[in-house]
Amino acid sequence: MGPVNWLAVVLGAVAFFAVGAVWYTVLFGKVWQRESGLSEEQLKSSNPAVIFGLCFLAELVVAAMFGHNIARTQPPTHVIWMMAFGFGATIMVPAIAINYLFLRRSLTIFLIDAGHLVAGMLALGGVFILLR
Repeated sequence: MGPVNWLAVVLGAVAFFAVGAVWYTVLFGKVWQRESGLSEEQLKSSNPAVIFGLCFLAELVVAAMFGHNIARTQPPTHVIWMMAFGFGATIMVPAIAINYLFLRRSLTIFLIDAGHLVAGMLALGGVFILLR
């Protein structure tokens, strides 16, 4: 087992966060807001520092686990891409699918959020590849 690349962990989490910033503003912000049922007042009354801080912390946990798996297996580049896609598409997406089914969330918001997780994981994986 090699050492965890902590720089890749932190920058991978930053990349995941950046994907979310674009995903939920420029790309799907209005549709996501409508589908989530959040009003402008609700969004403005929240504490963005807490929300974004906890979001980044969660992405850091994901990146640390991903980094541990990379350090443990020392996979070739194509396998890192496969792992990043696989974590998003076959672990994270089904997990939110279970919750969204019971919450009766729309297919639209599920697809937006699922797409974010897969794209975010691919960005995270790309950082690990760049910093090998």
